[in-house]
Amino acid sequence: MALRTEAESWLGTKGTDQWSDPETGTKAISKWRASIDEGRAWVVEGDAGAVLATVSRGPVDRDFWMDDDHPESALYLYKLIVSRRAAGRRLGERIVDWTSRLAAVEGRDWVRIDTWRTNTGLHSYYERLGFTHVRTEAPAHRLSGWLAQRPVHVLSRPEAPLTVGARDRSEREAVPRPR
Repeated sequence: MALRTEAESWLGTKGTDQWSDPETGTKAISKWRASIDEGRAWVVEGDAGAVLATVSRGPVDRDFWMDDDHPESALYLYKLIVSRRAAGRRLGERIVDWTSRLAAVEGRDWVRIDTWRTNTGLHSYYERLGFTHVRTEAPAHRLSGWLAQRPVHVLSRPEAPLTVGARDRSEREAVPRPR
């Protein structure tokens, strides 16, 4: 939760309104807690167990992805948050690659995301990682809806894979752990 709070403050300095609405934030935190309780959230730890990042996966969001999208063909990535202390190390890229590998092991074709519609900087970031914009949905009750996907075989940092569950004391070799 501290990563989310840190990200909210940081986003506010970037000229985006993402995660700025308290009502939306409360609902999002509730959904995130459910992901944690259900074992669908991971943290990336560095030195002495310091949490450097988090990522979650979730079910298909039916506000955005329809039957014609073949929702079962994808892993849905949510809540990728990197600590400001780990910024600039390309950790986010490695986490996205890790989710691609997980999706491939499960026999899926895609990693899919939905992001805040107005956060064009985030859209550009994901496009640099090989995601292709599918469409933008704008249900009245949602602020996200910029939909994108990346084939599981596309990797940004194939030379630097994250390993799962192994204890490693260096932040350079941080690892995702279930939370």
